[in-house]
Amino acid sequence: MQEDSPVQNENAPDTAQTEQPQRAGRRNRLIVLSAAALVALGLGGVAVATTGTERPAPAAVSLDAQSRADAASRADRSARESSAPTVPSASPTPSPSAASASPTATKAATAKAATAKATPKPKTTTKPTPAWVNPMPGAAVTSCYGQRWGTLHAGIDLALPSGTPIRAAAAGTVTQAGDASDGYGNSVFIDHGNGYLTHYAHQSRIAVTVGQKVKAGQVIGYEGATGDATGPHLHFEVHQGMWNQVDPAPFMRARGVDLGC
Repeated sequence: MQEDSPVQNENAPDTAQTEQPQRAGRRNRLIVLSAAALVALGLGGVAVATTGTERPAPAAVSLDAQSRADAASRADRSARESSAPTVPSASPTPSPSAASASPTATKAATAKAATAKATPKPKTTTKPTPAWVNPMPGAAVTSCYGQRWGTLHAGIDLALPSGTPIRAAAAGTVTQAGDASDGYGNSVFIDHGNGYLTHYAHQSRIAVTVGQKVKAGQVIGYEGATGDATGPHLHFEVHQGMWNQVDPAPFMRARGVDLGC
């Protein structure tokens, strides 16, 4: 006995056969659409390229300008760096003398040197000895020129301790040196070459010789009491020509020396 098999409907569509053509059709449409899009893009690019002579593409211009700006910046920076001075890695160590000499000390030393050069040192000058001087400075006057005990006392008596130096009243030449007699004791006569002589009597010791040149103030002997003297003193006379005595007080005063009479 033969089994009954299902009877197939010849009019019913085969599902598998139906789906395959549908999927293939969709793929073909996608391919066509993609190709159409690519063709459209290509035509658009050609259109842009053909019209580029009137208006350059913004992207291309922007990229080209930026590249040129970057290149110019790099070139300028390179030029600046190559021309800049080379800075040493470490500053040189100053020498001890340069470090110790501060600007203030240098200025002070310079100013001091300039002052010393500009200000000359004062010259030390020795005060010249006057032409006429006191034959025994600081002595006490015991007798002046004039009449005394009925005779002329022809000079001035100056007293200090025995041995006090006696000085030449002015420059001249020694004409006598020794005992002058007539009670004068040890005496010195000096000719001053102007008609006047000076006489220094009663000396204890004579320090010059005849013919010797002497200066004003030079020591010619020492005070004593030789001859007719009651005590040590200097008997000082001025002669206008030998043995022509004049008053020593006004004569010496006229020459700047006050003998106290």
